[in-house]
Amino acid sequence: MMGRSHALTGAAGGILIAPAIGITDTAEITILAGTTAGYALLPDLDHPGSTASKLLGPITWAAGGLLRLLSKLTHATTKTDEDSNSGTHRHLSHTAVFAAVLGVIIGITASTNPYVALATVVLGILLAAAATSIFVAPIGLAALATWHGTVTDPIAVLDDVGPLLGIAVGVGCLIHTLGDALTKSAVPLLWPLPIGGDPWRCVGPPKFLRFTTGSFVENWLVVPAICLVAALSIPEVADAAHDLINTAE
Repeated sequence: MMGRSHALTGAAGGILIAPAIGITDTAEITILAGTTAGYALLPDLDHPGSTASKLLGPITWAAGGLLRLLSKLTHATTKTDEDSNSGTHRHLSHTAVFAAVLGVIIGITASTNPYVALATVVLGILLAAAATSIFVAPIGLAALATWHGTVTDPIAVLDDVGPLLGIAVGVGCLIHTLGDALTKSAVPLLWPLPIGGDPWRCVGPPKFLRFTTGSFVENWLVVPAICLVAALSIPEVADAAHDLINTAE
């Protein structure tokens, strides 16, 4: 599984999109990044052995079972004769449509109910912490503590940022799918668009650019690069790095 890579990529994505959606406070950026990191694990809910499926025991296991059933039914009713795949793992939840629909649902519900927004943030941080506790849990808890200490009514703030959480969830899921597209088996990212007549055609870069999950490339090239990009995307870290380079010169 690429749990750590997905979570770190999601965190980097959350940090990068924060300014574009109007979030500039460091604590809020951290919360957004923690949420995006967590939902960058969610598409693997369709695998019973994944972090997402195991997170809350029978609750997430049952949710994963429902997702696999929905994916299987969707695949069975839209596949072509040439496609013999079961349609469970790396199918419906590994499409851009899934990321967009889930993002819209969370955006609408979280914008009307601050407790849905709170649950979205907490679930995201729990997912991210389960995969990369050494990276995400401490900063997530610190951000929540800082936010709670500096905001009179955290629930009111969650009410305000609810629609933005939909963006975080959608981006997280999409980042996961794009990451899996870089692996040997690729993903049906563009479903239901028929590519060569097959709406479930797996797409990705040329095969020589793809890697195997858990490989040297992922562990020693992809993950460190993601960590570096994520760190340098934080304004304070980027400024400190810039000052350090100028001092060295």
